[in-house]
Amino acid sequence: MIDFYYWTTPNGHKITMFLEESGLAYDIKPINISKGEQFAPAFLKIAPNNRIPAIVDHAPTGGGESIGIFESGAILLYLADKTQKFVPQDLRGRNACLQWLFWQMGGLGPMAGQNHHFVQYAPEQLPYAIDRYIKETSRLYGVLNKHLSDGRDYICGDYSIADMAAYPWVVPHERQRQDMSQFPFLASWFERIKSRPATQKAYEIAKSINTTPTVDQSAKSILFGQDAKTVI
Repeated sequence: MIDFYYWTTPNGHKITMFLEESGLAYDIKPINISKGEQFAPAFLKIAPNNRIPAIVDHAPTGGGESIGIFESGAILLYLADKTQKFVPQDLRGRNACLQWLFWQMGGLGPMAGQNHHFVQYAPEQLPYAIDRYIKETSRLYGVLNKHLSDGRDYICGDYSIADMAAYPWVVPHERQRQDMSQFPFLASWFERIKSRPATQKAYEIAKSINTTPTVDQSAKSILFGQDAKTVI
């Protein structure tokens, strides 16, 4: 059994998608980040960066004590290696998959995240910041669109953790002020993943857990008011 510490963010959805695709047994432990539950001492023992998602695998490969993992990319890779699914097993295929996984972790996620912040949540509209992150999100969409233009169904040919990592960050494309008609190959890829039963199940689970997905002033102070003092 895997304990899955989760909230309904793009990084959280990645892991639900994998767990539903793989059939691994898991138990969701909701961490409401708008209420500050990510700062609970028990959670910080697993995820010292006070971010979701995190997992604890009580039956790691090879046996031994339970293992805790934080950071969504690390979790995806751990689960893929554990199950021998959704990551290529050959050297070249694996490295191609990991490159796109890291592309999402270092590019698409952070840039789209800043897009979300300055477009939706910043206390004042800053035209330079908004333009900067809308354009960078567009550039990253363009990179993936071009990569998919050779006729492949998924980022690495077969469905993989690279797709699971990127898809949740494209779901809010309208809020990111991205016109999907400009990215036809990306749009086809997006619909292909959206139609997968495991994807649909993952997003249904999210609706059942976070029934009031709003960010009020109190939540903003928790989500956006952290500095070094938070972790000292």
